[in-house]
Amino acid sequence: MHCNQTRFRHTVLSAGATALALLATGCWNASAGAQTGGCRDAGDWSGREQAAWLRSAVAFHGTTDGTDPSYAQASVVVHGPRAGDVRVLCRPLAVQVEFWTLTATKTRPEMSFVMRYGLSADGGRTRTVAFPAGLPTGRDRTCVRVLVAAYAGAPLAYGELPRMTGDLATAGDADVRFGTARIGVHRLLPAQGPALCDAGRSTPSPSPAASTGWDIYHP
Repeated sequence: MHCNQTRFRHTVLSAGATALALLATGCWNASAGAQTGGCRDAGDWSGREQAAWLRSAVAFHGTTDGTDPSYAQASVVVHGPRAGDVRVLCRPLAVQVEFWTLTATKTRPEMSFVMRYGLSADGGRTRTVAFPAGLPTGRDRTCVRVLVAAYAGAPLAYGELPRMTGDLATAGDADVRFGTARIGVHRLLPAQGPALCDAGRSTPSPSPAASTGWDIYHP
């Protein structure tokens, strides 16, 4: 009788230990699932998919109307997506924010590289890039506009750099073309001295074949 009771207690204890082990395993799996399921996997995204994520995550502040005499308060802000899947990314994207100036000439706009800032973004926290100091304001009586773009991956290669069609005085964002699909968002800002651009308007000359359309200085 004593032997049977001992065997019964051993069986109960073994069953209890097994149940606890299964429960612990289930809890661990649930925890692990929550950790992996709580973020968005972007490891195999194409350049176009990365651009789509950036398009919903990037905003321009203080750049809307060109009436401010400087860009001192202007910035590019990268935060979480405003629509769609708003989960943070499991692995941050490498993001470039790049600035150029466009200066009107007698033939075609001349583009000059100003600054490129690299950062990582996963949508979990806000990243802010201030506009570089010393951008032209039109006070020297020259028609100058600023172009800014945010894109994923490595810095742009020569063939991926922007081109512009149309007149610098009236051109908009749609008149700027890049040689790559990984541009998330770009903005051709209004001239700080619109009257200067209107006064110096001229019909742009056609760009030669295989040309970017601008005299480009790019690192």
